[in-house]
Amino acid sequence: MFQFIGLLLVIVLVLGALVSVGTGIMSALPFELMLICGAALGTLLLGNSQATARSALAGLGTAFRGEKWSKQDYNDLLSLCYGLSRDARRGGLVSIEKDIEAPYASKRFTRYTRLVKDTSLVSTISDGFRFLGLDLSDPSRAEDALRQAIDAEREQRHRAASALYTVADALPALGIVAAVIGIIRAMAVIDQSPDIIGAMMASALLGTFLGVFLAYGVVGPIANRFSQSIDDDLLINEVAASFISAHGRGLPARASAEIARAVLPAHLQPDLDSLSHSFQAERFGRDNSSRAA
Repeated sequence: MFQFIGLLLVIVLVLGALVSVGTGIMSALPFELMLICGAALGTLLLGNSQATARSALAGLGTAFRGEKWSKQDYNDLLSLCYGLSRDARRGGLVSIEKDIEAPYASKRFTRYTRLVKDTSLVSTISDGFRFLGLDLSDPSRAEDALRQAIDAEREQRHRAASALYTVADALPALGIVAAVIGIIRAMAVIDQSPDIIGAMMASALLGTFLGVFLAYGVVGPIANRFSQSIDDDLLINEVAASFISAHGRGLPARASAEIARAVLPAHLQPDLDSLSHSFQAERFGRDNSSRAA
């Protein structure tokens, strides 16, 4: 909602100012928009893989979405990791082997309906505990492998944001292209009256205006917000990695949860009372998870 307000404010103020000029060029607006936006879409498809281009287009909507993960989701994450860590401490990693090898068939994982929908997060948790099992002699190696996996995921997702930044950079030039086309059209009828030539030149300059406006007033800010959303979404992976790293260093499950909780900003940190209740429910295998949205 916050981003929608910002977009509406930009559009109303800028286009409202354009209408107030009263030059009569608004009739050319659909053509100029079609030309510039179509060319921008073409540059997006031309310069990126199909998967990246699709993610970039999806990012136009993601930028207007609120935070993906809530305080309750982080409560669920810490509860899930707490249960895995506690059982691993008591019975060894073999006691959670079925959970981490087949998380989507695990009753422990599937209790947390929102978390299990994120394949990246599920992989972070299951792979993290699995890495520890592969090399218990040096837990730092497992921690490094987990961090590398998260960094690779972040880099992959940021390619889509970079693609939108590239489109934003190209839009002013595409606006100039549209303006040049308009000038060519005006020069082709140079023998007409000044009123006709003036209107055509104004329409041509509309292309430059739209290119700059879309670049710095719309696509650029959306790309920036999309980039922020990527980092916000991956914060939950970072929290899971912090928990698993603490577990690998030999800390008790509750201490590992406290360390992971400290990674979160204050407004997303689960309350200690609710977290304790969730840990108790996890110990007895009760469903304390959030429901699917």
